[in-house]
Amino acid sequence: MSMIGGLTLAAGLLLAAPAAHADQAPTPPAEFTTDWHDPVTAAPPVAVPGTRSCEVTLAEAQFRDFTPYKGSYAPPKECGTRWNKVVLRLEGKVKGRQYDRLGHLSVGGVEILRTSTPEPSPDGIAWTVEKDVTRYRDVLSRPQPVEMLIGNVVNETYTGVIDVRVTLAFHTAQGPVKPAAGTPDRVLPLTDGTLTTPRNTERVLAEVYATGSGGGCEEFWYLTVPDAAPYSCKATDGPYREVQISVDGQLAGIAAPFPHVWTGGWSNPFLWYVTPAPRAFDVQPVVYDLTPFAAVLNDGRAHRVEVSVAGVPAGQSGWSVPANVLLWQDEGSKVVNGALDRHEAGVPHNSAVYKAGSPDVLEAAGGHTLTVAGHLNTSHGRVSTTVTRTVENTSTHRWGADENPDALTAAWRDDETVTVGRTATRTHRAYTMDGEITIDAGNRLRTVLTIGDRASVDVVRDGRRLSWSRLDDTYTGDAAFTLGVPREQRHAVGTSAERYRTYGSGGCYDRSLKTVQGTLVEDLRRC
Repeated sequence: MSMIGGLTLAAGLLLAAPAAHADQAPTPPAEFTTDWHDPVTAAPPVAVPGTRSCEVTLAEAQFRDFTPYKGSYAPPKECGTRWNKVVLRLEGKVKGRQYDRLGHLSVGGVEILRTSTPEPSPDGIAWTVEKDVTRYRDVLSRPQPVEMLIGNVVNETYTGVIDVRVTLAFHTAQGPVKPAAGTPDRVLPLTDGTLTTPRNTERVLAEVYATGSGGGCEEFWYLTVPDAAPYSCKATDGPYREVQISVDGQLAGIAAPFPHVWTGGWSNPFLWYVTPAPRAFDVQPVVYDLTPFAAVLNDGRAHRVEVSVAGVPAGQSGWSVPANVLLWQDEGSKVVNGALDRHEAGVPHNSAVYKAGSPDVLEAAGGHTLTVAGHLNTSHGRVSTTVTRTVENTSTHRWGADENPDALTAAWRDDETVTVGRTATRTHRAYTMDGEITIDAGNRLRTVLTIGDRASVDVVRDGRRLSWSRLDDTYTGDAAFTLGVPREQRHAVGTSAERYRTYGSGGCYDRSLKTVQGTLVEDLRRC
């Protein structure tokens, strides 16, 4: 049975439930029942300043089909302009039977949240997603149209209506109001592939909410094989994918996509009923620093800025790549000029070698490098920016007759160094996936899976480290159930664990969760 074997259709930080002390851990049932613990992750809630706040309801809807919610937004009058932190909160509930679904939320055409939903218990679940959306201050400072969609199907079989409410909490500033660090002056949606920047732009970032989704093979792009290999998901060049952005047809940025797994993924929803995979409910955008192209973009004309995914077979759908552009302006200049000084794109390498046998094996490896550099003549002097990025992916895919067993061991690396003047920010991202699906003689399907999301960031000036941080978010799960029988005869069992750790010059956070048969049996904090 393949990874897409009929159990998923689609596709955060969740606010955690109160901690369960080890000596008070509940006794789990022998198998899953018709109810289980509400979804929870080990990731931290958004930090807030503890000042006065104002709340606005951004969207409230029950999603039964593919009709989007459309409304309007206005900033809270009570807080005026004295706010410098904004936290989005999605509260959802659903009961009955339903697949996982993808959703998105935009304000003024700017996508501020991309999410997916948990699969419900017959008795019903509720979940909460939090996200810091302060960087969208430009959009949130004035009235805007709002659109939200969680595409869904409700009928006599799939009964779950997805009921959500989204609010924004505006936290007021202490003392003089200053934009939060890193907050851009302008945020523009990249809606038609063109971009016109203010002529005094001095920094440009693009963010892309890239997801392979919607069912079909691109939801499981990391498992695709060349045409010669006997596997159900085909891609001419194998599983290598690369999210690219270009300016006027010239490659401007490369990135490794994150291997998202939604809450029905790997043919086994019992893995995810309580603890979702990393990033499942809060899809984080790929971010590109396009500042070396700022001088090119600042000529007052419209430029083509386009996003694509390399490796997707020609004419095949399955990827969504909505993008926003974040701009910082030089208050002391009407026009900031300069030049793109350097553009060096390495030759992409990609190999996918199939070896017939028992099991069949596909060994794949791919990668790419890109360096771009430019300078700007600003009101505070000449500023040079160099961006170097290297992406790599290796994987071993093993499968037996009828794709049973079906196993993957894969790793992705995305290294980036952004040097501005004498200061360099070095970011290393690493994603891992190691899992296997088997079906035994009794038609019992078992999935064992580990997913890792890791990152390190070091900021260095003249050889001296100014700040540093480390992230390690690791999920492990093992679940089994009987195929082809009514729910009450599946005798499903499953365990999951997540440990989310961050540490560095900004402090420490460390939390671990463990579940058994849908019961949260451990919630530990170490920092």
